[in-house]
Amino acid sequence: MMGVWSNFMAFLAKTSPYWGLFLGSFFLSLFLTPLCRAGAIRLGMVDQPSARRINKVPVPRGGGLAIFFSLAATLYVGADILNLFSAGMPSISVMHRLMALSGMLCILGLADDKFSLPPLVKLCGQVAVALGAYFWAHVSFGSHYPMLPVWLDCPFTVFWIVGAINAFNLIDGLDGLATGLASIAAIGMAGALFFGGRPECTLVHFAFLGACLGFLRYNFNPASVFLGDTGSMFLGFCLATMPLTAGGSHSLFVSLGLPILAMGVPIFDTALAIMRRVVRALLRQMSGENAGNSHVMAADTDHLHHRILRQFVTQRKATLALYGLATFFILIGLGGLALKGRAVALYIVGFMVAVVVLFRDMRRIELWDTGRLLNAVAREKRQDVSRRHMLRVPFRLVLDMSVLAGVWVASMLVLSQPITETAMRRGLATYMISVFLCLVFFKTYTTVWSRAQLSNYVRLVMAVVIGVGIAVATIEFAQLPHSHLFMFSCLYATLAIIGLVATRVMRAVLRDFFYALDSGHLADAAGSVRTVVYGAGLRYRAFRRELVRSVGSDTNRRVIVGLLDDDVLLRGQHIGGIKIFGTLEQAPEILPRLKADLVVVACKMTPERREEVRRILAACDVQVVEWTFEEKAW
Repeated sequence: MMGVWSNFMAFLAKTSPYWGLFLGSFFLSLFLTPLCRAGAIRLGMVDQPSARRINKVPVPRGGGLAIFFSLAATLYVGADILNLFSAGMPSISVMHRLMALSGMLCILGLADDKFSLPPLVKLCGQVAVALGAYFWAHVSFGSHYPMLPVWLDCPFTVFWIVGAINAFNLIDGLDGLATGLASIAAIGMAGALFFGGRPECTLVHFAFLGACLGFLRYNFNPASVFLGDTGSMFLGFCLATMPLTAGGSHSLFVSLGLPILAMGVPIFDTALAIMRRVVRALLRQMSGENAGNSHVMAADTDHLHHRILRQFVTQRKATLALYGLATFFILIGLGGLALKGRAVALYIVGFMVAVVVLFRDMRRIELWDTGRLLNAVAREKRQDVSRRHMLRVPFRLVLDMSVLAGVWVASMLVLSQPITETAMRRGLATYMISVFLCLVFFKTYTTVWSRAQLSNYVRLVMAVVIGVGIAVATIEFAQLPHSHLFMFSCLYATLAIIGLVATRVMRAVLRDFFYALDSGHLADAAGSVRTVVYGAGLRYRAFRRELVRSVGSDTNRRVIVGLLDDDVLLRGQHIGGIKIFGTLEQAPEILPRLKADLVVVACKMTPERREEVRRILAACDVQVVEWTFEEKAW
């Protein structure tokens, strides 16, 4: 028993700097937060309920100042009394300068919480603080990677810091969300350093975590105080600079990859916000509506936390859901560090889950808006048609050359061949020029690929195969050094065919993709026309193609919700993602279930059959039109 007790006391003594900093900042934050809340009320910094705000009662903001004071005081005590800042930790001068810059950022946040500063003023202040961190505190990626030139290191570091500041500023929309995500991020970054064998570098993380959790006691739903811009910007600044001050050289994943995963939720939300606002601003400018307010910084209610809240109804559940998502990213990153060389499968699983989450989250807003924008650009008549045609061929040439170059690099990597300057000058040039000349010879650049047939794609394949054959003959004749020539040529030809075909069908694929998004958006929207098509043959494909071409158009509100066909064997099958529900005779029971407003007859019929169809559909109380194309004599 005495041995266990002595081991426990030795463990406590050894870990005392960690739990000492954590508990010190935690209790200090618990004490200071009510004081900051009272001060915010006296200064009139109170969030009043409004259409954009989620709080239903007035809540003081600017309480994040308590996190700043708690962290600063704890670190100063640790530096001066406990002498914690040893090798591998930030120097005293770096810590003092970062705390000074943090204080400047908090003053900027307080001014915004009090006076609502213009977005451009805030951005300039953030950039100034980031530049101070680079030039004055000497915090940069260059400290980990000395090979980075200043002209690349400086903008990259400033972008990283400003991006993190704004990411937490934008995500701070639910009670306790930004504070909790910052705590999870700090745990993830500390875990990465522990796995890297450098636990002494996590002292700042423990102090930061304690300050956040102490404030979270008052900030979690129902919140009695908000971070305000004071706290949210400070959190982003700390999380951006902590990986850069850990000292020593370590892997890119630890210094950049893991922090990105740790801040994955706010970074993802910021990227979506920028994309969404840019697309909507362009749409407003093209339509001439509210052009004076079409800027990227215009606020909206489509942030990630707004969407989650619409699904989970309560703030508490929405916040916990986002906590879970952030924890998932952290576990993927830490699991990869623990597994090291065997982490590929884990990363693949994480990537697949992330793709599913991203698509489900983006498809009804960002991707749908993007489809509307692309459609508007395609219908824009201000650009001369002949000029657009002149630009199309050079664009195709550049795209094909890029594909051929990328395929060569990919083939070299797959076969573990060194990509040297000599290999690029000989092998890359030989393959690219040979295949390109064959593409020109087989007239692939005079083909209208949007209306191409099978024979056109056969000519494309022949051009690639013959071009690769010419390249092989050239290499053999010139006796150029090239290992695994046959295997490399087969791989290159296969990948080149896939890449070139993909670029030519991409337009149709994207059109179908955005049509599917448009249909999903319009299916239950007011004013949409729910359409059922009778006939799943050639005429249906022509009708659907016309709908696809008008994707995003405000004049076309039709959305196909189902198909009818007389072939009973097709029942339950899908054509172009649309289900065949049954035959025409079953229309009286199918149409009400699909809430159909319109039936499009898209099949060839005899006069007798047309009358029978008219009789069956007349009892269904829906509008009926016929889609047809036929030859007529002039």
